[in-house]
Amino acid sequence: MTRDNIKAVALILFARNGYEGTYLSEIANQVGIRKPSIYNHFSSKEELFLSVFEDVMWAHVKQIETLVEKIKDASVEDKLYQIFNDTFQMYIEEEEVTAFYKRAVIYPPEHLKEFIREKIFVSEEALSCILRDIFAEGIKNNIIREEKMEVLLASYYCLIDGMFMQLSFYGEDTIKPRVKSVWQNYWRGIENVSYKSQKVH
Repeated sequence: MTRDNIKAVALILFARNGYEGTYLSEIANQVGIRKPSIYNHFSSKEELFLSVFEDVMWAHVKQIETLVEKIKDASVEDKLYQIFNDTFQMYIEEEEVTAFYKRAVIYPPEHLKEFIREKIFVSEEALSCILRDIFAEGIKNNIIREEKMEVLLASYYCLIDGMFMQLSFYGEDTIKPRVKSVWQNYWRGIENVSYKSQKVH
């Protein structure tokens, strides 16, 4: 429990103050323990930071896995949209997590930059496995046009990352009303033309 409490407090402080501006003594104080007690759970601030970052990454993957299981009978378009929208809603609703993630990814501690990149790639691959299955289903059923899988994945991640940056810059009130129209334009770009004409008729 103490380990989880340390990570919960650390996430908030890292999100607010950044890596350099967060001190183990402050984390310990807010948890209600002495600073040396942190070393019973983490060997250093670096290990604590990376542990929190990894938790954030895998919590998102787990959330998407749960969502996909829940909507397994939905259409290909709906599956992709719901993953996109669920991720966007997470950015809005989990403010501390989003702030932590943004700082860690955009302004990573220089000496941890490569470790963070590696953790992102590993968790992203887990999400990519889910997305590949959905895209493959769409291509097989002529719903999504023929395209290289890595191109489809890259465009989907660019869409999500773009909305993340837009949200960070413009705020929820401006960006939230745009989500559906942004998705519709993206979907028109990957939708199979023949499938589109079938829907019209």
